[in-house]
Amino acid sequence: MSNPKELRYSKEHEWLSPAADGVSTIGITEHAANALGDVVFVELPEVGSTVTAGETCGELESTKSVSELYAPVTGEVVEANEDVVNDPSLVNSAPFEGGWLFKVRVSEEQADLMSADEYTEFSGS
Repeated sequence: MSNPKELRYSKEHEWLSPAADGVSTIGITEHAANALGDVVFVELPEVGSTVTAGETCGELESTKSVSELYAPVTGEVVEANEDVVNDPSLVNSAPFEGGWLFKVRVSEEQADLMSADEYTEFSGS
């Protein structure tokens, strides 16, 4: 398993892309997707809503459990991935590509986001 170097990672196993025009894409890591098992339901924050770094903003349900989704940044949700809502298995099959979850216009970042190497050491993956 390889964590893309250009992304940053949270201790709650979310990833964050570099901001393009102030907007970052957020998803969960392959490590988290594997731990969850087959994802069967995804609840994402609504477009136009505000998410707060470190707080819950959605939910992922798998055949094994329900897991809360945490925001790695504070900002306004500008897009939710409807493909993932319609086909939650994308979270498992392509967590860093088509399985992204939502996009945020970032107003504040968590201070403890990790690099890919730091996350690999933290997660053991």
